[in-house]
Amino acid sequence: MNKRGLQIAMALLGAIPVLTGIIGMFGLSDPLYASVGIPANAVLDSNLRFFGGVWLGLGFSLYLLIPNIEKQTLLFRVLWGMIFLGGIGRLASMLFLALPPLPFIGFTVLEIIGAPFFIWWQARLPR
Repeated sequence: MNKRGLQIAMALLGAIPVLTGIIGMFGLSDPLYASVGIPANAVLDSNLRFFGGVWLGLGFSLYLLIPNIEKQTLLFRVLWGMIFLGGIGRLASMLFLALPPLPFIGFTVLEIIGAPFFIWWQARLPR
């Protein structure tokens, strides 16, 4: 539960939004959506690409925090708060529609439980 451990965890977890953000920039051509056979829809494709870009930017932002992670409290909490809210959105989808594939359930757990945990961890670091 030290600074180096949090930096390593952030470096590993930061790869998720970077990689999936890049993939998300393909919109409906993203392999996940292409495999489901969703018909072409300009609004949906545009939104998927937009949110893929936002997700990619969030991933890059996580990497910017790593060198001085103990001093970046506000941005750290804002970014993990955004991830937490995304998890709430996924949970709402599960409750109102259906369960997604298993990896997305894991992402939801990471987002809802992991986000408060990482905020707690960072708060324990000496400034």
